[in-house]
Amino acid sequence: MAKMNITAEPGKQEIVMTRIFDAPREDVWRTVTVPELIPRWWGSRSFTTTVTVRDVRPGGIWRFVQRDADGNEYAFHGVYHEVALPERLVYTSEFEGMPGRVQLETVTFEDLNGRTKMTDRSIFQIVEDRDGMLQSGMEKEVTESMDRLAGLVEKQRAR
Repeated sequence: MAKMNITAEPGKQEIVMTRIFDAPREDVWRTVTVPELIPRWWGSRSFTTTVTVRDVRPGGIWRFVQRDADGNEYAFHGVYHEVALPERLVYTSEFEGMPGRVQLETVTFEDLNGRTKMTDRSIFQIVEDRDGMLQSGMEKEVTESMDRLAGLVEKQRAR
């Protein structure tokens, strides 16, 4: 299985995550953007995810709600700024439990002759927010989420 690479240089406001998928970028793009597929890969297996809004167009909004086994909810939302099918998504992301801490995400899908390199560059307003995200255990959750995405892309391709 492909390895998730997470880079966070000291003192910088960004986290860069890359993963290579054994699938064409159109397939990876579709699995990332189709609302019905998102709950099947986004986040940890220990949560259920509901997509309440997903309008993938410039100016469109998105909102996902995760629930844990005890019924606690964790919601995230943002606005799309750029949508270049199947190459790039640019959008904001904000955890509703910590309002005002908005990050800007740029996700690129690079064609590697039938494989896809997906790069997610998250830029935080301040280094302390970036460091807090790293300390929250996000690496484990992002890695699990990308593993789930790779498995779902493979299942979708088999159909």
